[in-house]
Amino acid sequence: MAEDNPTPPVAIIGAGLDLGQGRRGVDMGPSAIRYAGLQERITGLGRVCVDWGDVEAGVPEATEIGDQQARYLGAIMRSCGAVAARVAEARTTGHLPLVLGGDHSVAMGTLGGMAKVHGAGGVLWIDAHADMNRPGTSPSGNVHGMPLAAALGAGGDAFATDAWPSPSVERAAIVGARSIDEGERALIRELGVHVFTMSDVDRHGIERVMREALASLQGVAFLHASVDLDAVDPMFAPGVGTPVRGGLSYREAHLALELVAESGLLDSLELVEVNPILDEANETAALAVELAASALGARIL
Repeated sequence: MAEDNPTPPVAIIGAGLDLGQGRRGVDMGPSAIRYAGLQERITGLGRVCVDWGDVEAGVPEATEIGDQQARYLGAIMRSCGAVAARVAEARTTGHLPLVLGGDHSVAMGTLGGMAKVHGAGGVLWIDAHADMNRPGTSPSGNVHGMPLAAALGAGGDAFATDAWPSPSVERAAIVGARSIDEGERALIRELGVHVFTMSDVDRHGIERVMREALASLQGVAFLHASVDLDAVDPMFAPGVGTPVRGGLSYREAHLALELVAESGLLDSLELVEVNPILDEANETAALAVELAASALGARIL
């Protein structure tokens, strides 16, 4: 769905949630991205940009783990409910929500908030991982490996909520995948999710892959782009919790987001899994800022 206003104001929403994964530090991701100059970069594009602060998120030391197959899920769902409410408010007031993670479990809230306003839509999932595990298939029990399955309505009863419609996504395209678990492979085939692996990028180039991915999402009620910084090769994005070698290059990542902007389809954006503890001189947060700018219309010339 294209915006009625092609350059709507951007609302930054922080979600420093780190309960969904096993390495501490990603809760500081929103602060690191802000520190790297996010708001200034967006206003420099001629866009109005407002920062709505952060939703509240629990910390592991004071939070009940619950089911080991979906660790901290209760607290994660509460935080995602707060994200969904903020995102829905942003949409109803004419803003483009820009959500800063935190781990990738925050995407359940972002997509849920979009679905509250528009109905089930589509998501472009740029990630080294499919994030389509379920509690019964997850090797770790970490919920950040499950949000896309949940958004597609395939997560199971543990993800049931009154905070947003389920499923919140009817179509999904994954770009940059190179680490997919066996249970995820089965669900991908079952649901018919479009997956463009790094092998596809190697064979056909990022431009063709992105154009095919975006074409598969035409006509949805909304289009959300969810960018996990581990989609980018660790050479360029070292500050992530689950790095996988052989990812997108610096320029491939930028071209991918430039093509999103060029499509005119973007309704919401998300940047997740920046971990400043593991980063080098805030390099990954700075890249997140640059990629956000590309998605919002920055061009070289």
